[in-house]
Amino acid sequence: MAKDAQSNGHKALNNGHTGNGKGVLPSHFGSKLISAIPRSRKGKHNLIVSMILDDLYTLELERAVLVPLESLEGEKMENVRSALNRATRQKKMFVATATDDKYFYVWRTEEKIEGKTKSGVAPLNLASQNHRPPEKLQ
Repeated sequence: MAKDAQSNGHKALNNGHTGNGKGVLPSHFGSKLISAIPRSRKGKHNLIVSMILDDLYTLELERAVLVPLESLEGEKMENVRSALNRATRQKKMFVATATDDKYFYVWRTEEKIEGKTKSGVAPLNLASQNHRPPEKLQ
């Protein structure tokens, strides 16, 4: 007597056997070569972030991009800032941001390497100036 196909509601393909005695079940989903799959995702804020990055690339270092808050179309500025932060870290670009009642400002900053900026000037560290060594206990 022939063996029954596995009773999980699926029909077997071909003759129902793979040669190892187990039935072949159809796939639930399609498949694709891994090499053809994109390695990044287009997030919810992709359009606004790419527009800001395009403008940053064309601006002089002394200028900032002014993004009107009303142009964010209901999106929270904090979420756009986070998405921008992820994108700039991925591109190894250093930016700073600020906001007021009307605009979200974004500008490029200098790269920091081992406590020094690219120009070689060490950043000001106010905490270390006010630090005193601990007093010895007797």
